[in-house]
Amino acid sequence: MTTRPPAAEGDSFQEEVGDGQVGTPSVDSAVTARAAESIELAALLARCGRGDQQAFAELYDRTSARVFGLVLRVLHDPGYAEETTQEVYLQIWRTAANFDPAKGSAVTWLMTLAHRRAVDRVRAEQAHAQREVAYGASSLGNEFDEVTEEVGRRLEQQAVLEGLATLTQTQREAISLAYFGGRTYAEVAAYLGVGLPTVKSRIRDGLTRLKKSLGVT
Repeated sequence: MTTRPPAAEGDSFQEEVGDGQVGTPSVDSAVTARAAESIELAALLARCGRGDQQAFAELYDRTSARVFGLVLRVLHDPGYAEETTQEVYLQIWRTAANFDPAKGSAVTWLMTLAHRRAVDRVRAEQAHAQREVAYGASSLGNEFDEVTEEVGRRLEQQAVLEGLATLTQTQREAISLAYFGGRTYAEVAAYLGVGLPTVKSRIRDGLTRLKKSLGVT
C-alpha cells in the first residue's frame, strides 16, 4: 500500500456576495461544515477499518496536510516530518477499526496519533544521539585534535561525558558526527542540512567549550 505525499494546505475559502465583495461564511455555517466533515471522516475511518483502500486514499487526501503540519511543528525537520507522516498513516490503516466516534471526533483521533508518533520520533532521535556520544566518549583514544588528545591523556571517561553534557545540542551533535561518527565536515553539513561554515563554527565552539569545562590548557 502506498500513499501520496501531503498536499498543500487549502483551507481558505471565499464566497461571493451580492455587491461583488468577497465575504466569509457565518459562524453557524462553519460549525455545520466542521460537523459534516467529522461525520464524513468517521465514515471513511470505518471503511478503512474494513480494508477499503479507496476510502483510505480519500482520507489521506483530506487530512494529510493537517497531519503533516502538526508533525512538522514537533520535529522542525521537513524530511523527518514526511517520514513520520507516512508512519502515521500506516498506523491509521492498521488501526482504523479501533476508532470510536463516541469518544471523540475523527480529526482529534488522527491528530492524537500524529502527535504521539512525532513525540516518539523526537525521543528516538535524542536517544540515538546520546548513544553516539557515549560510544564516542568510550573510545577517545582516537586522535582528532589537541583537545581530544589532551583529554585522552589526562581525564577519565566520566569527566568527558560530563564535559560533553555542557555543550549545546547542536555542538554535541556536530562533534559526535564528525569525530565519533567518522564523517568529514562536509558530510556533517550535508547530513544536518546546514552550511559548511555553520558546522565548522559549531565544532570549533563546542571543542573550545569542552576544553574549558575539562580544565585543559
